[in-house]
Amino acid sequence: MAKAMKIGYLDTISGISGDMLLGALVDVGVPFSLLEDVIRSFNIPELELSRQEVNKNGFRACKVDVKIPHEHKHRHLSDILDMIGQSSLTAKAKEIASDIFKRIAKAEAFVHGTTPEEVHFHEVGAADSIADISGIAAGFDHLQFDKLYSSSVPTGTGKIRIAHGICSIPAPATAELLKGIPIAPSDIPFELTTPTGAAALASLVSEYGPIPEMIIEQIGVGAGFRDYEQQPNILRLIKGTLPQKGDDALEEELWMLETNLDDASGEAVGYLQERLRSVNPKEVFTTSVQMKKSRPGTKISVLADSSQIKNIEDIFFEETPTLGVRRYPVHRAILSRKQIKVSTRWGSVSGKMAIVPGKSNRFKPEYEDIRQIALKYNIPLHVVNQEALHAFREEFESPES
Repeated sequence: MAKAMKIGYLDTISGISGDMLLGALVDVGVPFSLLEDVIRSFNIPELELSRQEVNKNGFRACKVDVKIPHEHKHRHLSDILDMIGQSSLTAKAKEIASDIFKRIAKAEAFVHGTTPEEVHFHEVGAADSIADISGIAAGFDHLQFDKLYSSSVPTGTGKIRIAHGICSIPAPATAELLKGIPIAPSDIPFELTTPTGAAALASLVSEYGPIPEMIIEQIGVGAGFRDYEQQPNILRLIKGTLPQKGDDALEEELWMLETNLDDASGEAVGYLQERLRSVNPKEVFTTSVQMKKSRPGTKISVLADSSQIKNIEDIFFEETPTLGVRRYPVHRAILSRKQIKVSTRWGSVSGKMAIVPGKSNRFKPEYEDIRQIALKYNIPLHVVNQEALHAFREEFESPES
């Protein structure tokens, strides 16, 4: 049997903040002790977590609070990244936490006309935000979702006081972080989505919209600190799997974005592909086409999640003379796969194992791994590749591996 794809869905009816997300993660099954251990590893005196079950407009929810030490210092991005690097977070969790902070730094820098390295973190550089973001990173690393979805997110309405004075909701940095994320209307006169919540969405969520077709396994409910008359101040994290299709294959919904070029050089097309791949779509490829007046051209195609559409279209319009980009939804059947390592006489080689139901599994060695071995030991690339494939057959003989 193929392994089902593990997915999560964020129901952001009352927005999203760091403490709401921590509560939902704990309630859905992330060990509270794991978050405590991570927070302690930052060696900030008096910084602690607590949790309790609360009631929000008749709904049970988990409230996670951060005990905040008295601090009078502002941190730069480099300070926070150093703290993350020295913490007990796993390599993947460090990557998540660093990405969230980098996104916040980039947004703050844009708003204030400076660089991410020069930004002085105020609210988001405080110890409680470091605890929120590192806990979020540890929680999602623990859950190991293959894909995270979310509903459109409300921001609230009215005014809010921040370190730089009073401003409209969403606050400038929050609005910057929410670029490309669908916003839901709300007349609640409070800030529903915070910079931490917005940055977590931007970093972790692949697709926005209604809840996808899924088999629900567990639901975690996190609570915010305010109470609203109109609705419960909660965030739901729904954990489950994508239903398997046909012969145990999995299916996902993606978007194809395309444009045709007949007035771009080969170098320009190559650079365009580099830019497009930098936003990590599923695929980027070109096709030779015949255009009007028999001119030879190139069709550039990008397969991506819906959350990447804006970034991809921006790159097309920035880097090419095209006047339009076609896009249409596509469905893709995929095999379940996992990252593995095999042992060769020259060292380990990582790669992806595709799980083929009822048949022998397949292995694709990582090109950079076999390339480095080939260069280091002056061995033909194909010899290293064959050795890695042989090692895979020896170590993973069972089709069910």
